[in-house]
Amino acid sequence: MPGPDPHDDTSANYEQFERAQLAQDRDAAGVDTADVDDETAQRLVSDLVDADVVTPVPEDQVLVHEPSGTALDSTIQLAVFHRGWTAGRDADGEGE
Repeated sequence: MPGPDPHDDTSANYEQFERAQLAQDRDAAGVDTADVDDETAQRLVSDLVDADVVTPVPEDQVLVHEPSGTALDSTIQLAVFHRGWTAGRDADGEGE
C-alpha cells in the first residue's frame, strides 16, 4: 500500500498559518513605547507620584515603582516600565 499523497499534506501550511497567528497575537499584545518623550514621561510620572504608585528617593536619585519594587533613575525609563508593567498585568487578566 503506498504512503499518503504528498499533495494532500497540508501540515506545512498549517504550521505557517499558526506562526503567523502567533506573531499577530504577540504584536497586538505589545505596548508601543516609541511615543514616550520627556514631556509625556514627566506628566505620567507626576500622575503616578500623586497616586502613590511611584516614590521619589532624592538621596539615591531614583524613582521607585511601588507595585513592583523596581527602582529606576529616569522618568522615561519609569514611564516605559510602567506602561509595560500595566500591559503585562492587563494581559494576565489581573487588572491594575
